[in-house]
Amino acid sequence: MPNVPELFGSMVFNQQVMQERLPKETFKALKKTMDQGTPLDINIANQVAHAMKEWAIEKGATHFTHWFQPLTGITAEKHDSFISPTDNGSVIMSFSGKELVKGEPDASSFPSGGRRATFEARGYTVWDPTSYAFVKDHSLCIPTAFCSYTGEALDKKTPLLRSMEALSKHAVRILHLFGNTDITRVTSTMGPEQEYFLVDEKLWNERKDLRMTGRTLFGSKPSKGQEMDDQYFAALKPRVVAYMEDLNSELWKLGVLSKTEHNEVAPAQHEMAPIFTTTNLSADQNQLTMEIMKKVARRHGLVCLLHEKPFAGVNGSGKHNNWSLNTSTGKNLLEPGDTPRQNAQFLVFLAAVIKAVDEYQDLLRISVASAGNDHRLGANEAPPAIISMYVGEELEAVLESIKDGTPYKQGTKQKMTIGADVLPPIPKDTTDRNRTSPFAFTGNKFEFRSVGSSLSISGPCTVLNSIVGGVLKEFADTLEKAKDFDSALSKLVKDTITKHWKIIFNGNGYDAGWVAEAEKRGLLNLRTLPDAMAEYLNPKNVKLFTELGVYTEVEMQSHFEVKLEKYCQVLNIEVQTMLEMINKDILPAAFKYMSDVGATAARVKELVSGANCYAETALVQKLDGLVGELVKKADELAAKHIEAKKLSDNMECAQAYAKVILPCMAETRAVADEIEPLLGEAYKPYPSYEDLLFRI
Repeated sequence: MPNVPELFGSMVFNQQVMQERLPKETFKALKKTMDQGTPLDINIANQVAHAMKEWAIEKGATHFTHWFQPLTGITAEKHDSFISPTDNGSVIMSFSGKELVKGEPDASSFPSGGRRATFEARGYTVWDPTSYAFVKDHSLCIPTAFCSYTGEALDKKTPLLRSMEALSKHAVRILHLFGNTDITRVTSTMGPEQEYFLVDEKLWNERKDLRMTGRTLFGSKPSKGQEMDDQYFAALKPRVVAYMEDLNSELWKLGVLSKTEHNEVAPAQHEMAPIFTTTNLSADQNQLTMEIMKKVARRHGLVCLLHEKPFAGVNGSGKHNNWSLNTSTGKNLLEPGDTPRQNAQFLVFLAAVIKAVDEYQDLLRISVASAGNDHRLGANEAPPAIISMYVGEELEAVLESIKDGTPYKQGTKQKMTIGADVLPPIPKDTTDRNRTSPFAFTGNKFEFRSVGSSLSISGPCTVLNSIVGGVLKEFADTLEKAKDFDSALSKLVKDTITKHWKIIFNGNGYDAGWVAEAEKRGLLNLRTLPDAMAEYLNPKNVKLFTELGVYTEVEMQSHFEVKLEKYCQVLNIEVQTMLEMINKDILPAAFKYMSDVGATAARVKELVSGANCYAETALVQKLDGLVGELVKKADELAAKHIEAKKLSDNMECAQAYAKVILPCMAETRAVADEIEPLLGEAYKPYPSYEDLLFRI
């Protein structure tokens, strides 16, 4: 067994290593840059670079890379060796502050939404000192932002850092009004629970759809699925235990606080959850976690599936983002508190979140929109596409008493007032969790459950920080002008809760009546990515992001195009894979089986006088009818796909895929899935759901 304290962070150039290896004044200057964002002098950068290089070489590194997050949703790396030639023909190992702070990868081949033409190749990576460097695969990996020659963000990290700054600025303004002038910064924190499936690598290799798209495009339901609920928290299988132990070791080396692991509800589905850390670091670590999960799985003859809906009929995989706010003095701003003043402060931040979630439902839905997640939302324990907010019965009673001016009946008969008046403690964890809510308060944090398992959490976190930061700015502007702070505070909270009450829903999000109820309340139901993206450039959204300095309007326009283009590309690959599997796998298997059954019938008639071979004939007739129907559906799908691909406008193309192609794919699949269970075991065109889900 590894010595975990010694193992943890052993491949990370963290603060402990910095303090040990850097001169005292150098470390002090670097710490100031990390904490306050002050520029780093090139002489200091050179000293940091030298220490970082020496440490990395000791860890086996021969190269360095600026590790960044382009709009592909995954990370990118360009590796350079430490070697530099000398006059005598040998080499030395060198790494300068200039190389540490800035790199120049080609920017033309990454998604940019039209901002970068092919001939405009220049892009820059800029060191993010708030996220620790680490050694992976013999390379020193330096977390960086990625921007264009003209200074526009081409990545997911830059907007996230901007959103964290905006949120901190306006949260601190609020806190200072409460007299907390010792607080200099507010940091959003994140703990993303990561769900995933494990399947046998040999079986995965025999499924073209899994290899090419990450999900099964065909597959009839097995005799047993998840209906017995006997997988959830069940004892781990030995092969899975070995994988998880290996995964933990690799993550711990890289400073990832992997804490919890267990079986999930669906067969072959599992979850890993880390401990909270700052949002920026958490986003980097989650990208690293997804990469390591896949890499470690291959060592064990497994494949880790991170698609949001790899199998129909069982749970999909999400990434539950647990988001909170911490002050520079170590206080959680979403902790209800035990004193009147703490309660009032908590209620202001809670009201800000309520207003933000209601006014920017569209942005929250957009932040989790993807071709894969559209399959997951609203099905098999995933939250619906309708954004609502769960606060629990206890807190709802508190908010209702403020809204209506009625007595709060739990623990006191007093009316709830805000400010310096006597206020009873607000309990937490007194109600059950709501697993159907997209956005649920869970005691001292909010759990954003709509995020898909393969998505970068940077996008959802950027939106969440921004919408709350924007509301806090409005609140601070109002309260700073008030002559009577307590009365202004009371009015602000009451008015906010009253106006945005419709977003609070503690009921069952799976109930069929909720869709009608949500529509009645005026909540958005954006079922598909193109439906959601149609709301993205709404003037209120452009105003929010540009005024906070999170995105420029040009950056927003490019993200609009990138998300739509990627959606179309994903669906294009899925259609082509589906048609190829029909023609190369399913039809040949069916033809071969029908031929062999027919030959068997003919042989029986030779051997048995008067044999009618009813079973063989009926089976062949049924298969022949289904095969004919499958060919018709495939031809129809191919024709509609050709028409969709002709559309040059990304939104029109995406809408065609959502409204025309996906229903046609579903109809085609339904016929193929009827054929599969009729074929003999030896004739199966690909491993079945039973093979994939129950053979580990």
